[in-house]
Amino acid sequence: MPRTAAIFDLDRTLIAGSSSTIITRHLIDAGVAPDRTIPFAGTLAEIYERFGENWLLMQPAKLAARAAKGWSVAETEAACRVAAAEVVAELQPFAHQVFAEHRDAGRLLVLATTSPEPFVRPIAEALGFDEAICTRWVVDGDRYAGEVDGEFLWGKEKAAAVGEWAAAAGVDLRGSYAYSDSYFDAPLLDLVGHPVAVNPDAQLAATAAVKGWPIRHLDKSDGVAKIAGREIQDWTRPIMRPSLVAPYARFRFDGVEHIPSEGPALLVFNHRSYFDPTVMGLVAAQAGRSIRGLGKKEVFDVPVFGRMARALGGIRVERASGSDEPLEHAARALDGGEVVMMAPQGTIPRGPAFFDPELKGRWGAAKLAAMTGAPVIPIGLWGTEHVWPRSSRLPNVVTTNRPLVEVSVGAPVALKYKSPNADTKRIMRAIVAQLPDEARAPHEPTAEELARTYPAGYAGDPTAETERRPGTDT
Repeated sequence: MPRTAAIFDLDRTLIAGSSSTIITRHLIDAGVAPDRTIPFAGTLAEIYERFGENWLLMQPAKLAARAAKGWSVAETEAACRVAAAEVVAELQPFAHQVFAEHRDAGRLLVLATTSPEPFVRPIAEALGFDEAICTRWVVDGDRYAGEVDGEFLWGKEKAAAVGEWAAAAGVDLRGSYAYSDSYFDAPLLDLVGHPVAVNPDAQLAATAAVKGWPIRHLDKSDGVAKIAGREIQDWTRPIMRPSLVAPYARFRFDGVEHIPSEGPALLVFNHRSYFDPTVMGLVAAQAGRSIRGLGKKEVFDVPVFGRMARALGGIRVERASGSDEPLEHAARALDGGEVVMMAPQGTIPRGPAFFDPELKGRWGAAKLAAMTGAPVIPIGLWGTEHVWPRSSRLPNVVTTNRPLVEVSVGAPVALKYKSPNADTKRIMRAIVAQLPDEARAPHEPTAEELARTYPAGYAGDPTAETERRPGTDT
């Protein structure tokens, strides 16, 4: 069976900006390269990071070999190895997960970039890649001669070099993957059977749309869409205010500062109504974070709304399947430093269970915490059922007496990571602790109160149904 490969561009693909900026600084610090101020260097770097490469920006790169004339090969290599560690530290949060997926599938990992080999080889080695395909410099003794050895690997020349390498290495490109941000790498992406546009510039985004190539952003979970370089939640955060989103309700928020400003976090909340996801969105906006939410498959199967939910980073859950895929997806999001929200109860309790002071949850949150080590942040929601009860198909937006919704965010839950059942109980107790005193007092619901906990069109007898919902993993 022929070998296959995963081929990666470097700048604006695996890292957000230019590796040359980092490497040049280390070369100057090591005394290898002269400390010269290049006119408009900062402006050019900003243009590159924002819009990607173009013919004009590539002209200085073509002159790099000439500028390196007389540099010591050994000293250059030493400085570049130090720089490589910094470049690797700048990798996009989800890059290592993609590497691992391809390694597990038995594919060779290849770094293919226009940058010169002295810059690139140490990075490829630090990443554990199998090969680096890059522009080469002529060596004269122990110094660089100031000339390019062969072709300057950009655009078609880069694609040709990858093709030559694949032929020599016995790699089947039609079964291989390639990742790049640049329209000028379209010839390379055309070579492989699985092209992926990563953080694409405008031209590559258009090309990907025409050719049906998938688009990825390695700083976000797979499937999260970006518009003009920012995900949808970033754009909408300024308008995620209670007065704009839900003027028909009053809100009281407490403890939002417990949500980390960066890094992974698992937000767990009690589920009382269809209004809960909206409230959690407001909480996340106040914390300045984007969230990935687990939701039942019925939501994601709605044609337009489901597509939007996926673009926002939603995770589809088919509860009856018993699959661990949703948890694995959520774990990848947490490992990438994102925030995941979930209701451990799994669904809105119905009947007498809705009024039970003891909350009962499934093990998913506890398992995620054990898998990732992410802090579990308990959030108590109260009063959301007065805005959009389960018995209603739409929220109550016409009211003269706006209901009060209370949101309380607690400190991270102390977990043991030994028993998912025991940790789940700890999580549920922590959520209950965030609820008002009346939530912890026994309550005998009226027939009308019971009816509001059942879906619209429910034909049974609410007073006769005593089964506790949601269920348990035991």
